Amino acid sequence: MIVPKTAGELDAMRASGRLAAGVLARLAAAVAPGVTTADLDALARELLRARGASSAFLGYRGFPGAICVSVNEEVIHGIPGPRRIAPGDLVSLDVGVRYEGFVGDTATTVMVGVADPDRVRLVAAAQRALEAGIAAVRAGARLSDVSHAVESAVRAGGCNVVRAFVGHGVGRELHEEPQVPNYGRPGRGPLLAPGVTFCIEPMVNLGDGGVDVLADGWTVVSRDGKPSAHFEHTVAVLPDGAEVLTRA
Repeated sequence: MIVPKTAGELDAMRASGRLAAGVLARLAAAVAPGVTTADLDALARELLRARGASSAFLGYRGFPGAICVSVNEEVIHGIPGPRRIAPGDLVSLDVGVRYEGFVGDTATTVMVGVADPDRVRLVAAAQRALEAGIAAVRAGARLSDVSHAVESAVRAGGCNVVRAFVGHGVGRELHEEPQVPNYGRPGRGPLLAPGVTFCIEPMVNLGDGGVDVLADGWTVVSRDGKPSAHFEHTVAVLPDGAEVLTRA
């Protein structure tokens, strides 16, 4: 069941969303050659402690990191560890924050000295897809209108969406209803009502959309080994559009 948030709950989600956005911005600024993905995780833990918040990911179904860090062909759910970031890498950072009972969830992909035009095109397509999805959000729209807008922007950029994983509702829990695919025909699915909150998160591959999960049980990689990009915002449905709760 999709349950709209009350005015008070939306205020609480604005607070968690702002906090998540701030942490993500700090992490993105710290991405540089030689930094390990574990270094970024340690910084995230420090930032969350300093703000009186906690990670919504750490321990979730056994996930061992405070954030997800996915590099190049890693699509999502990368476990922080000893991998060192190198020039030319695409580094996707996914931050989930739990603050005063509510979750803010947001992601971005950082280009580290990237000169390859295909990688630049990939990241641009994923960014445009996120904004296209947000622009499709309004009360009375169908959920698949958002999905269709995302897919259309990705295909216009010559890339492909990952179909095996989708966006999701968010609030008191990290994953709530509805599921938010990044593909589909418009005019289908539930009507969006004011107060509904969910994450739009295009996961976009330069190659085809096929993925595999590594032996660690978490890290999702592109099946063809080509790079991927991931962007995400938590949004709230308003009568006249969307409010992005995780915009820095």
